[in-house]
Amino acid sequence: MLGASREAVTLPASAISYAPYGDSVFVVENLKDPEGQEYLGVRQQFVKLGAARGDQIAVLSGIKPKEKIVTSGVFKLRNGTAVLVNNKVQPANKPAPKPEDS
Repeated sequence: MLGASREAVTLPASAISYAPYGDSVFVVENLKDPEGQEYLGVRQQFVKLGAARGDQIAVLSGIKPKEKIVTSGVFKLRNGTAVLVNNKVQPANKPAPKPEDS
């Protein structure tokens, strides 16, 4: 017997910030500074993770489809940090990843 398929929001493992108090991602959106000026920044969002398959991890709750999520360099970010989107760098999406030093 096979289980029923279901749709899921998945992210590369590099997008997840793992911490003892909860796993999170950074959502890119328009924010306002204290003077009311709009800028492109990030909001930290806690997520509940599901199963992993290769480089992809299912996100069960915390984000919605079509939200822009930071996938590289999350360890450098804090809530409210201004960002510049550069989609030239894309994380790997391999169903069976093999690290270089393995």
